[in-house]
Formats: sequence, structure tokens, C-alpha cells
Amino acid sequence: MAFLAATLAAVTGFGGAALLLPVLVVAYGVREAIPILTVAQLVGNGSRVWFNRRAIDFPVVKWFALGGVPAALLGGFLFAVAPLRTLTRGLGAFLILLVLWRHLSRRPPRMPLRGFAVLGACSSFLSALLGSVGPLMAPFFLAYGLVKAAYIGTEALTTVIMHLTKLIAYQQASVLSVHALVAGAALTPAMIVGSYVGKRIVDRLPEGVFIVIIELTLLAAGVLFLWRG
Repeated sequence: MAFLAATLAAVTGFGGAALLLPVLVVAYGVREAIPILTVAQLVGNGSRVWFNRRAIDFPVVKWFALGGVPAALLGGFLFAVAPLRTLTRGLGAFLILLVLWRHLSRRPPRMPLRGFAVLGACSSFLSALLGSVGPLMAPFFLAYGLVKAAYIGTEALTTVIMHLTKLIAYQQASVLSVHALVAGAALTPAMIVGSYVGKRIVDRLPEGVFIVIIELTLLAAGVLFLWRG
């Protein structure tokens, strides 16, 4: 499942966590599954950063981190007592509305560079509570004009920063155990190989097909979050 999750994320920039998290929840329970997922996602995103390093848009990363780091710390500290079910369902509805908005709007506005600070704050806070909000971030990266390798690599680097910050908060809040670190690290080989396979796939995808795949995955993630909540 880790291999399939990493391959999907390497093609779409997200979705891997939504695929892997239910399996981890069954095996470990919600409170331990999310820290384990964070460790695994740190490896998966780190490998996508490396495979797409030449196309990364660093100004986007800088503005995202500006809002994302403090919000991830706050969300990580609140994780132990947060009402996860309500947040998960709200996120699912929001994802479906985002896709509809992209198609109903005559001319979707371009995402401003400084807007990534707001995106970083919102997505990092929710990620610390829910484990993954990659589908939430995707439409905004697309609206900025990033596609294929530029989108995958830039989104992956912002997510690496977000996950590192979350792990610090989880550790301080005593929800990151040695067992969670070991279990997450054990998925490293599958995550790296999956990222490599996904990179080979996305290099061969036309831009139009790439965006359709992302939107279909957004809808699927939205339905999953509504159902899982």
C-alpha cells in the first residue's frame, strides 16, 4: 500500500496519504496512525523533491513556509484533543466544491505568490490535525500555473517543511512514539520506489491529461473524506 500511495502521489502530487491512512488506522488506531503517516510522507515527499529538483519554484516554497511553519506547530499541539470527525467531513465537502468552482467559474483567478503564505497556514494547520491535506493544496498550485514536474517538486518541498514542523510538535505533545518513528521509517523503500515510478509516469503525461487526473483524484478524495468522517 505504501508503494501504491507513493506512486499515486508522485503522479498527482497528493492522494497517497488518503490511500495509506485508512490502512494505518486499521492497524494502529487514529492517534498513532497520523504520526506514522507523517514519517512515511516525509520520506515520500523528500524523494519527490529529489526527482523533480530542477523544476522547483523556490519563491512559492518560501511564502508557503512563512505561514505554514507556525500553523503546523499550533495544529500539532492541538492534535491530541481535536474533534477529527467534523474537520474531516468539512474538508471533503470543500474539495468537491473546489473542483466544481474550477469548472463553473468562467475565468479562475490566478493565485498570487504571497497568497501561498495563507495557503501554507491553513493547510499546515489542517494537516497537523488530519494527517493529509494535499488535495486541498492542489487547486491553488495549479491556479498559480505550476504543472507536471514544477508542481510535483514544489508541492513536495512545501510538504517536507510542513511534515518536519509537525513532527516537532507531535514530539513536544508526546504523541510521537519510538514505535511510530520505526513503523514510518520501515515504509521508506516502498515510498522511494513508488516516487521513482510515479516520476517516470508523469514525465510522459500531456498537461491536459495531468490536470484531469488531478481533478478526478480531488473528487475521489472529497468523497473519501466525507465517508471517512
